[in-house]
Amino acid sequence: MVSIKDIAKQAGMSPSTVSRVVNGKKHVNSAKREQILKLIEKTGYVPNKAARSMVLKRTSTVGIVIPDTFNIFQRELFSIIERNLESFGYYTLFFFVKFEDMSEENCLAKLKGEQPDGIIMIHEVKNAAFYDYLAAAGIPVVTSTFNYPGIFSIHVNEEQASMEAVNHLLQLGHRKILMISGDGFTFGRQRADGFFQALAAADVPWADDRVVFVRHYTAEFGMYGMRELLLRNRDFTALFAATDELAIGAVRALRDEGIRVPEDVSVMGFDDIDISNYISPRLTTIRQPIKEIGEQTALVMHRFLSRSDLPGSGKEQILPHRLIIRESTAALAR
Repeated sequence: MVSIKDIAKQAGMSPSTVSRVVNGKKHVNSAKREQILKLIEKTGYVPNKAARSMVLKRTSTVGIVIPDTFNIFQRELFSIIERNLESFGYYTLFFFVKFEDMSEENCLAKLKGEQPDGIIMIHEVKNAAFYDYLAAAGIPVVTSTFNYPGIFSIHVNEEQASMEAVNHLLQLGHRKILMISGDGFTFGRQRADGFFQALAAADVPWADDRVVFVRHYTAEFGMYGMRELLLRNRDFTALFAATDELAIGAVRALRDEGIRVPEDVSVMGFDDIDISNYISPRLTTIRQPIKEIGEQTALVMHRFLSRSDLPGSGKEQILPHRLIIRESTAALAR
C-alpha cells in the first residue's frame, strides 16, 4: 500500500510537505503542490476524504436541507433518500433550518463552508439569496416534495390531489367542509388552492370562518387549528386537513368536544404516513408515493453528479398520487 513516505520519496520532498498538501494546508509552492497531486493520482494514494477531494476535485458529499423539527412524513422521506445516496457511494451532510430568517442565513453560511457536491432540499427555504448562491456556485440542486423555479423538482401535483380529496367529501354528500392548512410554504398554499378550486367547481360557497392556517403541519397544531375552527363555526360535516398529522390532531380535538368521526364529522388527510393506517378511525387520505419520491430524488442527484442523462424532461418530475379510502370518512347522514 502506498504511503505518504512513498510519495515523498518519489517527489524528492519531505513527508511533512506531502502531508501538508494531502491535508489542504498552505505554505507549499504551486509547482511542488502540482507535482505531489500528480503522484497521488498516479499511485492511487487516497488515504482519507481530504486526499480524495483533491484528486477527484469532488468530496462525494451531498447536503440535505431539512427542518430543525421533523414531521413524520419528512422523517420517512429523509431516511429513504439517505439510504439511496449511501448505495451510490455518497456521504451526507445535514443542514438544519428553523422557521426563522437568521437560521436560513446560518444554514447558507455553513453550506458555503462545507461546499458539498450537491444539495437536496426536503425543506423549503424562503430566502432567495440561498437559491441565488447555489445557482452562482453551480451546485446541483434537487427539491423533493415541492417545486422552485429553475430547480429540478420531484413532487406530486398538490392542487390536483387536494381537489381529489375534497371531491371525495363532496361525493359523499358533504357541502359544509372546513379546512386546516399551514402558511409559509408552497405545498400548503397549493393544497389550499386545490380545496378552493374543488368547492368552486361544485358551486359550494365558502367563507373565511371555514378555513384556518396554522404555523406547523403537526398533530399538535392540527388540534389547535380544530379548536379555533370550533370557536368560529360548528355548522359543518367534514374537514380536509393539509397533512395527516394535522388530521390526527383535529380528530383528537373533535373527540374532546364529543364529536364523533365519521358519524358526526368526516375527516380527510394528506400524505398517507404509516400511522394513518393504525389510528382509530383509520384515516382516509391522499397517498404520496414516498418511497418513489425518495428513490427518484437520490437517483436524479446521482445522475447530476455523474454527468449522465437525467430521466424525463423539463425541470420537474411529477409522480402519481392516490386516494386511499378508510374509516374516517362516511356518507352524509340524511
